Amino acid sequence: MKHLELFSGIGGFRQAIDLLGIDFGKAFKCIGFSEIDLYAIKTYKSNFNTTDELELGDIESFASNKSNIIGLPNFDLLSGGFPCQSFSMMGKQRGFKDSRGNSFYRIIDILKIKKPEFVLLENVKNLINHDEGNTLRTIISTLKNTGYKNIYYDVFNTSNFSLAQTRNRVFIFASRGKLPTSFSFSQNSVSESFKNIKGKTSILHQNSVLDLLEKKVDDKYYLSQKIKKTILSDGTKSFVSKSEINKLIARPLTATMVKMHRACQDNYYSDDFINSKNPEKYLKKIFSKEELYSQPIRKLTPVEALALQGFNSVFFNKASAAGVSNHQLYKQAGNAVSVNTVYAILHHLLIENKLHK
Repeated sequence: MKHLELFSGIGGFRQAIDLLGIDFGKAFKCIGFSEIDLYAIKTYKSNFNTTDELELGDIESFASNKSNIIGLPNFDLLSGGFPCQSFSMMGKQRGFKDSRGNSFYRIIDILKIKKPEFVLLENVKNLINHDEGNTLRTIISTLKNTGYKNIYYDVFNTSNFSLAQTRNRVFIFASRGKLPTSFSFSQNSVSESFKNIKGKTSILHQNSVLDLLEKKVDDKYYLSQKIKKTILSDGTKSFVSKSEINKLIARPLTATMVKMHRACQDNYYSDDFINSKNPEKYLKKIFSKEELYSQPIRKLTPVEALALQGFNSVFFNKASAAGVSNHQLYKQAGNAVSVNTVYAILHHLLIENKLHK
């Protein structure tokens, strides 16, 4: 199977399909990728052999020239986490009125000419309800008009696929040909397929953050006494939210986590929790703010943030050795697609349902 990865970031789709191929003895090949962030490209190239692959760069520029698309080798699967800022609850939600939302139509430009059998797209959960559902209806109707008869979508939570992070993302799967009458594409059906291989693959497996949090880290990751009061604050009159640390299943990683938001938005952990012999019992204790201020509390390290997205320490080490800063690695982890979720979906499609021989 040949694969084209658009809006690749650091290669979440690529990592998943490569590992799936290794685990199940399948020949998967990436023919090319597109990305505009220079630091993400550096991380991508440090981890994948892209020597004989096409680097499409800015997909807006690439797809504006029809001959570029025609010149692409044929491929079977197009994947991509197309820009989500225009649909996100955190943004202005301008959707297709935002140029980033219009990147979806560059995908369509490629699909019209190359006609791959399968499409797998990822975006924020809010895409489903954006503009009262009109955005999703437009996406579905456009894919149908491009020749994709079968279109499915559902919201998938990373924590259901052996990663200790709550991260809800919508995945859209489209296929041109006939599918088995019993075919189903939903979080439930994919989870059922995943149960059969859980613990038997080369992807990361976490029951809680304690499976990845390091006992000893550099002092630079610890909160100063001054910043603790801001991080642990429950907010102000205009923004009040309970700030909690030591969550066994991490909150969704954000691309801006390096800025260190309050503990109702980002993830922080105390040494007492990390080293506790009975973490669940420890979490039942109620600490006053003053008691919390007295504890050593730290943020996630970049290697831990990447692990919560399914990228192992080898992936981190290669990116770091290539000169990618911690600042950029935090951003990349927050922007990444969760490897395990994509792996589970592709396993369900290609292995369990044998959609590609």
